[in-house]
Amino acid sequence: MLDQIHLLAAVTVLGVLEQAYFFLQVIYARRAFGISPPKISGPPEFERIFRAQVNSSEYFPIFLALLWQAGLFFHQGLAAALGLLYLYSRYCYFTGYKASSSERLAPIYIGAGVLWILVAASALGILHFFLGHYAGLNVLQLLTA
Repeated sequence: MLDQIHLLAAVTVLGVLEQAYFFLQVIYARRAFGISPPKISGPPEFERIFRAQVNSSEYFPIFLALLWQAGLFFHQGLAAALGLLYLYSRYCYFTGYKASSSERLAPIYIGAGVLWILVAASALGILHFFLGHYAGLNVLQLLTA
């Protein structure tokens, strides 16, 4: 069983480490700009770092759910590769947003595209499972016949 989920688990750990890095960046920015919690406003440089972290945190549960569904029901390797691409796009988003709000746009579009591909892979994998399990149809066998 572990050989069927090890790539997904590795990408998940990398994602958690990335989130921790983003959290630390907010802590460092709070110290640098003298902004104590619970304040969330300050100079634009701080607010961009804070928003980048919050936006990344908001999408993280969606990413994890899609990563695991696509990996379990469609293909672990493809899901893991897409997961790495998503994490890289999130890192580029964070560093871009940190520098300037306009530099976040290309990475956010790439990340959103990856999420949609994971949605499609998840849906196709789950549909294939339901058709095979409940209707006795093997779609792959029908396509190759």
